[in-house]
Amino acid sequence: MSDALDASLRLVRAQVALVKRFDTSLSGLHGVSLADFTMLLRLGEAPGGRMRRVDLAEKLGLTASGVTRGLAPLERIGLVMRETDARDGRVAYAALSDTGRERLTDLLATAEQVAAEIFAAPLWSKEDIGHLSALLTRLGGTGLPGHGAPPP
Repeated sequence: MSDALDASLRLVRAQVALVKRFDTSLSGLHGVSLADFTMLLRLGEAPGGRMRRVDLAEKLGLTASGVTRGLAPLERIGLVMRETDARDGRVAYAALSDTGRERLTDLLATAEQVAAEIFAAPLWSKEDIGHLSALLTRLGGTGLPGHGAPPP
């Protein structure tokens, strides 16, 4: 087995473990998955807390239909609303509701706690985390706005 394949498989396994850990905490405390949290987070970063669905899909690396499927349960529980453009009724926006903004604050606190536990010292130094972040960026990974990974 090549080193590249080994590294790829390790990355996939690590991703599965991270998703499971975040899902357990987020769903246990807040009733939403990591995928739900990611959608809410991207909406929260957008101007006015809303984005065109097609732009949200691009940010998340999903198809437009994948975003629509993902937003449906968030709309049902009142965290997200569907809005149309006043000038062009064909344009659909996904927007955080007031409840969605409040819940996002709580979700962020939980996600920060999980991340801090995962990357706790002494196993992980600040430099290790920065280096990992830079390497993941080279693979196409994106993180929080304003948290650019330093070069490795």
